[in-house]
Amino acid sequence: QVQLVESGGGLVQPGGSLRLSCAASGSVFRISAMGWYRQAPGKPRELVAAGTSDGSTNYADSVRGRFTISRDNAKNTLYLQMNSLKPEDTAVYYCNARVGPKPGYPEVWGQGTLVTVSL
Repeated sequence: QVQLVESGGGLVQPGGSLRLSCAASGSVFRISAMGWYRQAPGKPRELVAAGTSDGSTNYADSVRGRFTISRDNAKNTLYLQMNSLKPEDTAVYYCNARVGPKPGYPEVWGQGTLVTVSL
């Protein structure tokens, strides 16, 4: 079993920055990919950024150049550095992990952390 716990959300003004963290525990050696998703009110959950064990990353067009995903394997923690935040970035942000070697294996989700971008 793998458990994910997000932290770092909060209220920030437009143009500000936040760093989200996702601490993984349990059978972390089974994780082959991790990513961040978000869900705004009334909208479907969408991919924000994802990374794989080979170092490749993928970003949504709306955040590319402003957000950076990174991973500290020694701490079993995934990060999302968010800069130049916009009101449209307001959402609940979820950490996701694939527990298995390739797509199709089970995925685990954290409980989510709320990011609000507002004056």
